[in-house]
Amino acid sequence: MSNDQRGFSLIELLIVVAIILIIAAIAIPNFLRSRVAANQASAIESLRVISTAEASYSSTYGGTFSTSLAALAPPPTGQQASSTAAGLLDEVLAGGYKSGYNFTYTPSLYNAATNTWNGYTLNANPAIYGQTGGIYYFTDQSFVIRANSTVTAASTDSPVGE
Repeated sequence: MSNDQRGFSLIELLIVVAIILIIAAIAIPNFLRSRVAANQASAIESLRVISTAEASYSSTYGGTFSTSLAALAPPPTGQQASSTAAGLLDEVLAGGYKSGYNFTYTPSLYNAATNTWNGYTLNANPAIYGQTGGIYYFTDQSFVIRANSTVTAASTDSPVGE
């Protein structure tokens, strides 16, 4: 009789499982950090896209900025672009949430004589601080993107890249 045994012993299986757990413990935090960095880069680019859409809106609709992000959204199917649905942003970004960031738009500097908005403020805040993003962003009609790592960003914060 042959005593030929095939397979793995319990200790060999435990060693393999331990190695897999060690690799996972190293890889998962790096993955989460890279996801946060990607969300932050997406938020900056989204602010640029919205600012460009606002400049386009202003030149198209008589020098006024829009009253909301929804006004920059695509018009309903079969309808022409208008000041209430300009078709300058996609539905996702016009909805105010993208890639782990909430976008808050507020028109400002109202001119009653011309019935126009001469400014706006736009904040991009992480939906879950530390998980979807770690930096708050702000921009306005100056088109300068500003950042703050602890509280909601404002016009007094440092520009991105400084």
